[in-house]
Amino acid sequence: MSEDGHLLIGKIAGAHGIRGDLKLLSYAESLSVFSQGSRIFLKKGDQPGRFYIIDRVKPFKRHGLLTLKGVENRDQAESLAGWEVYMDASLLPEPEEDAYYWRDLIGMSVFTAEGRSIGRLTEIIPTGSNDVYVVRDGEMETLVPAIQSVVIDIDTGRNIITVDLPEGL
Repeated sequence: MSEDGHLLIGKIAGAHGIRGDLKLLSYAESLSVFSQGSRIFLKKGDQPGRFYIIDRVKPFKRHGLLTLKGVENRDQAESLAGWEVYMDASLLPEPEEDAYYWRDLIGMSVFTAEGRSIGRLTEIIPTGSNDVYVVRDGEMETLVPAIQSVVIDIDTGRNIITVDLPEGL
């Protein structure tokens, strides 16, 4: 999730138009973290990362449209498709009460309400309606819907998430 003090906050889904705009799949709850003049870091696989300055961002369908200084045409924008978007973690606002950054949840132990361990939270999948927690214990994988009726408690002090799993899980 983290790349040298930077937090993964999105992914470039592709190019939009001919002027270098980028379709942004944001992992943040709001596009407000992508403010004009902010510096972001883009990285893809083993390729060296690059810093960019945000020129503007605006909502667009299920994505955001992101314009970066120095990305001025469709070819440049297309070359960034699939790149992950990172931001300096210290620049992000404190989460609201009962809200958490993914980085704070990944690695937490997950227990049922009865006290049975089901593993560690290894990944979070955004689905649009709610996130899904991927909990792994060795080869066993449990997908937990991150909704209030299922996630009973998140105790960051003890590093434990307590869940009330629906029948069948």
